[in-house]
Amino acid sequence: MATNIGVMDSAYFVGRSEILSWINSSLQLNLTKVEEACSGAVHCQLMDAVHPGIVPMHKVNFDAKSEYEMIQNYKVLQDVFNKLKVTKHIEVSKLVKGRPLDNLEFMQWMKRYCDTVNSGLLHSYNPLERRESCKGGREANKKSSQSHSSAKYSTATKSHSSHNGRRNDVSSGNNANQAPKATKPSSSSPTYDEQITELKLSIDGLEKERDFYFAKLRDIEILCQSPGIEHLPVVAAMQKILYATDDDATVVAEAQAMVSIQQKEGERLSPIEEVSEEKGSNENQKRKIIVNPDFDATGIMTLSPRQRLSDVSDVHCSGSPLMTC
Repeated sequence: MATNIGVMDSAYFVGRSEILSWINSSLQLNLTKVEEACSGAVHCQLMDAVHPGIVPMHKVNFDAKSEYEMIQNYKVLQDVFNKLKVTKHIEVSKLVKGRPLDNLEFMQWMKRYCDTVNSGLLHSYNPLERRESCKGGREANKKSSQSHSSAKYSTATKSHSSHNGRRNDVSSGNNANQAPKATKPSSSSPTYDEQITELKLSIDGLEKERDFYFAKLRDIEILCQSPGIEHLPVVAAMQKILYATDDDATVVAEAQAMVSIQQKEGERLSPIEEVSEEKGSNENQKRKIIVNPDFDATGIMTLSPRQRLSDVSDVHCSGSPLMTC
């Protein structure tokens, strides 16, 4: 589905002229720049064309000039995305600024989405009639009709003038009886066709190879972001190489230095850890051997006087050197 296309998808390599011709032919508009659609009204009508009736066109404002009015159009578009469960994030703050690149990328995504829905067929969609209910829709229809009429007039004028010119050339040629023979097509055209085909094939192969290695790098990036290993020095060194913007050989050297420094620190700390473990085991053994003096004192205090005397008599009888009879 078009909602999950990546940044290296072919949809993002469609040119501005193709995007503009698609918009103008689908909605009968006369846009000259992609950023002219930054108000969001064109996007709403494109969704209305592929999903008839799901967009409340009476809420769409084709006459939006301020950012506040444009944001209202994008809210309508976001509601439509939510209804259709389309998980596409809309960069409203960038689009309303009229930035050419941001508007081009979002319109490229829109074209890919519309092409995937019913193969891009609009099912006898009438864009002029649907714009009548929008705010500023009638003015937009007037502008588009005027532009189409002027374009037709200019085309008819050009064709008429060219036809008259041909008639004059033919008449003058017949009068002079010096009409040149038609030149035969050069025999080198098949060679050019073969070269163009070879170039197209080589470009396709390079694009596939680029996409393959980009996917590998993306997999490595996702692996480096895993919670268990993201703070390791080796991972930091790999990310340093991945995110390097300049083609500089010192980046690899710095990454190797990061790994070697961590190895030296690990070798330096390992004997200390062994000694600490041995000390810990010895202290545990000593704690097992030592008798608790507090416990013995409490035991003596709990004895009765008669038991104490009996203990003393036992010491006398035992022949202790500390006691004399």
